[in-house]
Amino acid sequence: MVGATTGWGPAIQATRHCLTGCAIGEVLGMVIGTALGWSTFWTVVLAVVLAFFFGYLLTVRSVLGAGLALAAAVKVALLADTVSITVMEIVDNAVMVTVPGAMEAGVGGWVFWASLAFALAVAFVLTVPVNKVMIDRGLGHAVVHRHH
Repeated sequence: MVGATTGWGPAIQATRHCLTGCAIGEVLGMVIGTALGWSTFWTVVLAVVLAFFFGYLLTVRSVLGAGLALAAAVKVALLADTVSITVMEIVDNAVMVTVPGAMEAGVGGWVFWASLAFALAVAFVLTVPVNKVMIDRGLGHAVVHRHH
């Protein structure tokens, strides 16, 4: 039965890991895009690309430390993180672009930073159940734990 094999702890841990990579990329992308005066579209594109990059990088780094070859580590990262990062980025960026004035506030505005923190928090909360279902099915971060 889905949801019966693990508690919420592994899902929270997996989501916290995902949030770390996503937040690094998201913050960098939002800061760079808004500081350069890019449109919302291109700023979000940059933030998403960087979120995936850093999310995957953290997983690759951790499984390389467990002795996997680079190609195997990249495969594990893709299997473990793609759904989680995708959900987190959809939610995070949807919140960010719908908060009035958030994207226009710029990196010096409190509305920008408050909106970004709120968006990441909402994304975390909504991604935890996704990771729980995936781990319960032996997917997502369950793949990473097989290599630790």
